[in-house]
Amino acid sequence: MFKKNSLDVSSDKVNTIIGKGTIFQGTMVGNGLIRIDGEAKGDITNKGDVIIGESGTVVVDLKARNVTIAGHFEGSIEAEGRLELKKTSTAVGKFKVNSLLIEEGAIISGGMEMSLKDKDKNKVLRKQDDQGENNSEAR
Repeated sequence: MFKKNSLDVSSDKVNTIIGKGTIFQGTMVGNGLIRIDGEAKGDITNKGDVIIGESGTVVVDLKARNVTIAGHFEGSIEAEGRLELKKTSTAVGKFKVNSLLIEEGAIISGGMEMSLKDKDKNKVLRKQDDQGENNSEAR
């Protein structure tokens, strides 16, 4: 999904488009790629990826696999994968992601929580165990 410019996705790969000049209000549940170039307010849950284009203005609670923002976002994002903020983006809210990419010029404000991937969790746990053994030996 992520090419050199992740905003350039051919229209035959996009499952849902909220076009420029279109306003969506409510709850959306999807499986494929959603692209928003208009306005969206409400809740979006998608098993696939979400792209918010430069003209997109989104005020939602969003759950998706990967999220790319080039426009304006307010709300919360829970991404299983990556949150990518393009240089033209403004993002305000709470963010819970596994990976984060911010281009120079992007604006972000709010709370960020990054999850450890399973392999990284194991490293942290092993390190904590090792430190615990060292501390108990010193007693």
